[in-house]
Amino acid sequence: MSRPAESIHGQWSSRWAFILAATGAAVGLGNIWKFPYIAGENGGGAFVLVYLLCIACIGIPVMMAEIMIGRRGRQNPVNSLRSLADEEKRNPHWEYLGWSGVIAGFLILSYYSVIAGQAMAYVFRSFSGVFEGVTADGAQSIYASLTGDPERLLAWHTVFMVFTMIVVSRGVKGGLEKSVKFLMPALFAILLLLVGYAANTGEYFNQAIDFLFQPDFSKLTGEGILIAMGHAFFTLSLGMGAIMVYGAYLPKDVSIAKVSISIAIADTLVALLAGMAIFPLVFANGLEVGAGPGLIFETLPIAFGHMAGGALFGGLFFLLLVFAAWSSAISLIEPAIAWLVENRNISRKRACVYAGFATWLLGLLTVFSFNIGQHWLLFGKTMFELLDYVTANIMLPLGGLSIAIFSGWILAKNSSQQELAIQHPILYHLWRILIRYITPAAVIVVFLKVTGILN
Repeated sequence: MSRPAESIHGQWSSRWAFILAATGAAVGLGNIWKFPYIAGENGGGAFVLVYLLCIACIGIPVMMAEIMIGRRGRQNPVNSLRSLADEEKRNPHWEYLGWSGVIAGFLILSYYSVIAGQAMAYVFRSFSGVFEGVTADGAQSIYASLTGDPERLLAWHTVFMVFTMIVVSRGVKGGLEKSVKFLMPALFAILLLLVGYAANTGEYFNQAIDFLFQPDFSKLTGEGILIAMGHAFFTLSLGMGAIMVYGAYLPKDVSIAKVSISIAIADTLVALLAGMAIFPLVFANGLEVGAGPGLIFETLPIAFGHMAGGALFGGLFFLLLVFAAWSSAISLIEPAIAWLVENRNISRKRACVYAGFATWLLGLLTVFSFNIGQHWLLFGKTMFELLDYVTANIMLPLGGLSIAIFSGWILAKNSSQQELAIQHPILYHLWRILIRYITPAAVIVVFLKVTGILN
């Protein structure tokens, strides 16, 4: 199967546009919702240090591999992997790795949209002062009233999906690029504003800085190291086809290594800034740093409800969550859209209608998992929990492992050298060692741990 010289969908107008888009794909609810609470649960500074090392040794090499495959193939993940395997005279069944990414993105967006819809609802609740003076029981009641109402949850899920598909339907430059040029600067501006506000808490801000950046290895467990390794891999949106298809739109003269490092730095910066914005509020209000997944929707509203300007800053915080979710959502559906356009010869708008409706329909399982379907269990999990488990704990690790194997062992050395175009041979050989040996070993350990095989 021959591969095109350029993607039929167009390309990013500049290196900066790609960095914004790929950072938008990477920055999501995982950075702002998940990172603060897992850092809190695993001791803070020592966990953050291990996380940063994992980003450098695992995340960046795999991201370079995904972008390389995407740009060399210039098609959707399925077609790119099939054409590159043909070029190397290898088994064309490598296309199933592309299918794994496309399906993972589709499944993740189906429940991601529902959680993002909850964040949208909380924007209005916060700005309207609903959280003013709220107690712990009150915050739990507010969240339960939202998730327990299937019609309300469905409405927010629908609104978020419609907004997402409108952007994606406009194409690479008219939709994806325009949206991230607004969303990412706005996201950083809101985040910096929240960090600035948190800095005014004085001793509590200093306490948060110490918690995040002063390693205390006595608080770090083997479990914490594995969690840091897994989150470093997942936070960059690797293994789901999004970075690969974005790489297909990358101009030929852009350095893959440089943009990968820039994206990893920006993604990590958002996670750290989120911690710097959230933990001072947690400490100032005597809340629990290891509050778990409820930190955002049940714990932080208590803090916003008891501080000066809480309605404004709470609203801005949840708006930040929505922007982060939106920038990720458009990347999660793009691989499926690209496949439909390239393989079914239909217009991009029609592909968006088909894929968007299918994603919305599957999202009903997550909507109902919070209310009328909370007792519909499969393997002891609700439909939402099952989708989350299968994608995060099985599909993404296996996808990342397969990408490392394909780029390190299947793709010829001269092919990867030519595409990466790393000027210093030592740096190229370092990447090759990491992608062939270190990254697969680390991903296998994470996979065995999260599936319970390794205790």
